Amino acid sequence: MRQLRILLDNIRFEHTIFALPFAYLGMVLAARGLPTLAQFIWVTVAMTAARTLAMSLNRLIDRELDARNPRTMHRPLPRGAISVRAVWAIVSASFAILEFAAWQLNELCFALSPLALIFLVGYHYTKRFTWLSHWILGFTDGMGAVGGWIAVRASFDPLALVLWFAVTVWIGGFDLIYACQDVQVDRREGLQSVPARFGIATALTLARVNHALTVLALAVVGVLAPLGIAFWIGLVIVAILLAYENAIVKPDDLSRLDLAFFNVNGYISIIVFVSALLGLWKS
Repeated sequence: MRQLRILLDNIRFEHTIFALPFAYLGMVLAARGLPTLAQFIWVTVAMTAARTLAMSLNRLIDRELDARNPRTMHRPLPRGAISVRAVWAIVSASFAILEFAAWQLNELCFALSPLALIFLVGYHYTKRFTWLSHWILGFTDGMGAVGGWIAVRASFDPLALVLWFAVTVWIGGFDLIYACQDVQVDRREGLQSVPARFGIATALTLARVNHALTVLALAVVGVLAPLGIAFWIGLVIVAILLAYENAIVKPDDLSRLDLAFFNVNGYISIIVFVSALLGLWKS
């Protein structure tokens, strides 16, 4: 049991809540209601496996960097609480489960899974050569929303692409905020990030722009879907939460960054999904 807790802590399993509701959102919008039980199960399995794969790879690829960063040096791998071999075993198992789940959904999901894997593996390296890494992370997470759509429709549609953009700028925005705490380490290690390259104030300004675009993109989703009043009430709440998230983090005061990153964003993803589902029923 203790080893299981360490494995889950290594990948921050509880943070699956950030991405999973948007995959469900893609499903319910594509189905115009509830998907089939099989679609729900296999999308859940695929998303959980994809995130476990991505986070495990992140810990493996960055383990030497993590060991030199005071913020991350106590993670399980740097402190030796879990072996590299065990994490590679998790990566392999997650890959197999992801591919099987995609195969169970439909041919297009399975055919596109190699493309998803390229981003799930590749985005970890992007901070080594481009400060666009924040948006590449958002783009990668946004695949989950589109994956939920394709799981039901087995096709691309404009609405799915708008939803993908919404997740991209939402994740990109709060990753800009999160990266502010590692400015000195990133500069010392030669890593690329907006805060390290352009400064914390610029990063926080761009985060606000990204989150304004998030609200705008979700409004477009609400129009295209179309969704009823419950969604628009939820969107107002999300806009308020995003404004709060950006207001509590300042260039000279990052003390409330964890509250902005972990708590507020978890609420946002759930609110968007629940309000959209209610909006479908009431539209």
